[in-house]
This record gives sequence, structure tokens and C-alpha cells, in this order.
Amino acid sequence: MSAPSAALQRGPAAVDLLDLHPVAADMRRLVVEGLSRSPRQLPAWFLYDAEGSRLFDRICEQPEYALTATETALLEREAPAMAAALGAGVPVEFGAGSARKVSPLLEALAPPAYVALDISSEHLAGACRALQARHPAIPVLGICCDYSQLLTLPAHPLLNGQRLLGFYPGSSLGNFAPSEAVALLRQFARLLGPEGRLLIGIDQPRAAAQLEAAYDDAAGWSAAFARNLLVRLNRELGGNFVPERFRYRARWQPQQSRIEMALVSTCHQVVEVAGRRWLFAAGEALITEHSHKYDPAAFKALAAAAGWQAQARWADPGESFSLHLLAPQAPGRLEPVEASR
Repeated sequence: MSAPSAALQRGPAAVDLLDLHPVAADMRRLVVEGLSRSPRQLPAWFLYDAEGSRLFDRICEQPEYALTATETALLEREAPAMAAALGAGVPVEFGAGSARKVSPLLEALAPPAYVALDISSEHLAGACRALQARHPAIPVLGICCDYSQLLTLPAHPLLNGQRLLGFYPGSSLGNFAPSEAVALLRQFARLLGPEGRLLIGIDQPRAAAQLEAAYDDAAGWSAAFARNLLVRLNRELGGNFVPERFRYRARWQPQQSRIEMALVSTCHQVVEVAGRRWLFAAGEALITEHSHKYDPAAFKALAAAAGWQAQARWADPGESFSLHLLAPQAPGRLEPVEASR
């Protein structure tokens, strides 16, 4: 991670932006590591440059991808109860994206500040300004970073002496393998502190056809989102990928309880990127991300393995999605996580 800069921008509406974005050398190393794996796989956060973030917003608007609408309705209905259970503090949103979902919570909490963490600096800046315009009484701090690698929150007046309330909506935890998800949840516990709380969204298993449609929408936004990864690699790491030589695939893997999204080479081809040449066989997949799904019991066990205890849960009427409120366990109570989930 690069060292913290001064505020990139301080607008008239009390928005601060700090840049902790990984340096280009880190991205190059991760690309080499990911393309050397079998099967090949790159970190999911590579998908979220400014264009990728814009494309993801379009995915969230598609009828097949009901998660966003479901979660938004749940937050709008239950925000007062969630705020009462969370208690006073500063919300810290991990992977804030467009920062649209947090508004009901902010209205119910009336916090002294709000902190957004996201990987795309351009998208983050716009999201923070738009959110501050909707909530002019709440100062906003945006931190551009890979939150999964953030060791500590930067020193900032909006954070000094505050109790922290983590907010991790959507199904972002599903991008991590179960062991990685445990490590991430432990990282959140360190960042939020012993008095912190975590409100986290969890997408639940359902029919394979429904899940595959959600991640491969008829309008093609999911495919465009995945192919934009290749455009980014070309731009930032001197690649020569031809996106049209890769088809997009999303498939449900029931044994792992996850959707696997990949770009599949349509021909035998050699690609240059990150200063190396890479051979792709026809039919070979480059995994762009996974999205693991957890039923309530499986997620509760996962959270317990990371040092959290469940305090409350809110779900949609169809039991397809839920928001869980977690509090730190008493010291010395970490439980093992089941490898299958």
C-alpha cells in the first residue's frame, strides 16, 4: 500500500478523500501470481476501476440481479431497528461503491460522521460527494484502498475517539474463499476495535438457474463488467488482450456453494501482460471472481471462527438475503471454520 497522502480533495460540503491505493508494482505482482495459478484467477478488486464500478452499478439495476433491490428494501424497512441495535458511532462502509444503500442507516443513526472505503478513487469521490449532498449535516471521509489489506484506519479527526460501526452490504464477502473470509472478518474486528459492531449482508443459496441468471444478465452487463478487466490490464500493465477472444461464463458450483465467474478463451492464443507472455489454450478459463453463498447457520459458524458472535438478523420475506449484526466475542473463543463452506 502507498503511504497516506494529504487529502486529495476537500470540497465545500465537508468531504475528505485519502489515497491508500495499492501501487502499480503491487498490481503487477498480483497479476503474475494470478496468471501463474492453475486455474488462473485474479483478485476480484481488479474489476473495480472507474469503468468497472460504473458497469457494476448497471448490473445492480438489472431485473435478474434482485439482490440490490432486496437489500435496499430491507434496509429501508428495518433501519430504525438496526440503528437501535448498533448504537451510537461512526459507520465505516467497506467496499462502499456508489454508497447508496447506507442512506436509511444514516437517517436512523444521525452519526457524527461517515467513512467510505473503496478501491476506485474516481468512483469513490463521486459517491462521497453525492452522499454528502443527500446528508449535508454528516461529514464524509472517503479512503481509497484495498480494504482487505488495510492494517489500520488512518489517523483523521473524524475517527478520533469514535466508536466504529462496520457496514459491509451486498454479497461482497462471497468474493473470498471461506478461509479468506474468516481472515477478512478478523481484520474487520481489528479495524473496528473491541467496542465495534459489524452489519453485514449475506446472499443465501437458491435455485441454480436463478443464481446463474443473476450473474449473467440478458442485457450483457455482467459480461461487459468481466471483459473490462482485460481492458484495464491492457491500459495499466501494457497488455494486449483482445477481449472479444474471451467469452463470459457464470456457473453455479453446488459443492462449494458458489457462483464462479470466468472469461474463457475461445481460441489458442498468446497474450502479453505485466512484462510476460502467457499461453491460453482454447477453452481455458481466467476466473474473475467467485461469489460464495451462505445459509444463516453456515454464516454464523463462519463469523464465530473469525471471533464474532451473532446478535441479530434481518431477512427478506423470501429468505434469499439477510443482514447480520455481529459483535466481538469474548477473548479466547475463536471457533474452527468448516472447510466445505
